[in-house]
Amino acid sequence: MRHDVPPQVTAAAPATRRQQIAAGVRDSFSAGLGIFPLGIALGLLILQAGLPWWLAPALSLAAFAGSLELLLVGMMATVTPLAAVALTVLVVNFRHVFYAFSFPLHVVKSPLAKVYAVYAMIDEAYAVNASLPEAQRSAPRLLAMQVACETYWVGGGLVGVAIGTALPAPIKGLEFALCALFTVLTLDAFRSRGEIPSALIAGASVTVALIVTPGVAMFTALLLFVALLLARHALTARRPARRTAPRPTPRPASETADA
Repeated sequence: MRHDVPPQVTAAAPATRRQQIAAGVRDSFSAGLGIFPLGIALGLLILQAGLPWWLAPALSLAAFAGSLELLLVGMMATVTPLAAVALTVLVVNFRHVFYAFSFPLHVVKSPLAKVYAVYAMIDEAYAVNASLPEAQRSAPRLLAMQVACETYWVGGGLVGVAIGTALPAPIKGLEFALCALFTVLTLDAFRSRGEIPSALIAGASVTVALIVTPGVAMFTALLLFVALLLARHALTARRPARRTAPRPTPRPASETADA
């Protein structure tokens, strides 16, 4: 006599370390499409500013911050005072303080690996990880994505140096690549999360900062954006508590009739 055996439901096997690394490299592709051309722009700008070629890989390894490096090229070419350079670095990179609140550093256990994860916590790495579910985050995937992003950046700078050496005339408008990259990352994050209120809050913060403090608009916009997000979180945390308040249970019709 033949009995039908119900199919066994097997849980998906956890990804191996190699699979996690491969996933991290794949995660870097979307950001790499902007990082590599931006690195080329950095290498070209360094040569066009009359600075030595080796400054491209040196800046990329020492700072590893695209917007800051592009600003530093112009400041170094004009011999800007050190105090102004320090203030610029503080204002431009102050946003990384807020990144640390939600960047998944807790998945990295090794102290040396965690130091590198903090060092390589660039805007693109934050944007890519923000769209990943918590269950898919892991140390190998995160670190592989960050190493790949730095490879794109350093390699792009060297390619830019090689191109700049061969070009007979300078190229204008290369600095727009940074704005274009941030625009693409913002659109990707918005599509993956669908956070219309957060986008509106960010737009309002930038608008107010540009009107009130145009000299330090980024710094003011970041502080205002965090304050508004905290206020929004406090409001949304109260609503579920009110909705889940116990309601009186209606009495059955039979009991009402007996009464």
